[in-house]
Amino acid sequence: MFDIAAEETYQDGQIICKEGSAGDWIYIVESGTVELYKEVGEKRIVLEVLQPGEIFGEIAFFAKTPRTVSARAVGSTSVEIIDRRFLDKEYSSLSASFQTILKSLALRLVKAIEKTAKPTLRREDPRIPKVLSLSFKSSAGFVKAFSGDMSAGGMFIKTNKPLAEGENFVLKLQLPGDSKTLKIRCKVAWNRQETDNPVKHPLGMGIKFTEISQFDHQRLIKELIKATS
Repeated sequence: MFDIAAEETYQDGQIICKEGSAGDWIYIVESGTVELYKEVGEKRIVLEVLQPGEIFGEIAFFAKTPRTVSARAVGSTSVEIIDRRFLDKEYSSLSASFQTILKSLALRLVKAIEKTAKPTLRREDPRIPKVLSLSFKSSAGFVKAFSGDMSAGGMFIKTNKPLAEGENFVLKLQLPGDSKTLKIRCKVAWNRQETDNPVKHPLGMGIKFTEISQFDHQRLIKELIKATS
């Protein structure tokens, strides 16, 4: 289908292309996973996680702008680079009107990406409603509970037995359709042991993830992306 100019292999965490760089190439994920993200200050905002067969880099090519996002490998990853001469030939064969339409769509996507990222920056960890089964250990033994909402950095746990503020513990989290349980080291940021409105303000605790493997973090991010799609 495409003429491939080269194939590149990246190790976990290596940058494939950087936001703001020239958008001369379009990539296809051959194996592994690619994370698309934006950097604002010291914060990295993950916008999408791509799987084999998916394409990235096309917006900068059609819009003729610098790259709007950065891409990095998650785990060992291989990508194919579509031959630039092939792209130029196919693009040039289109009518001037259709080229204008494609460029207009690409520029609109650039604006949409910027607008999507900006609201995210208003909170350090935007929360997404998501109910997941989980368990943790208290002084009375193991407690089974459910998440109320979550983010890439923490979550609210609905439970009648919240742990003390500042307490460190290990959370066992079960993702839908995934047989492997996530084990995340956490810290209680705050708790709610009494409430006048159990529906709107249920008993429970807000927790912050303090230690999570990169692989498990990507699994969690994918689940968050599903919840917002």
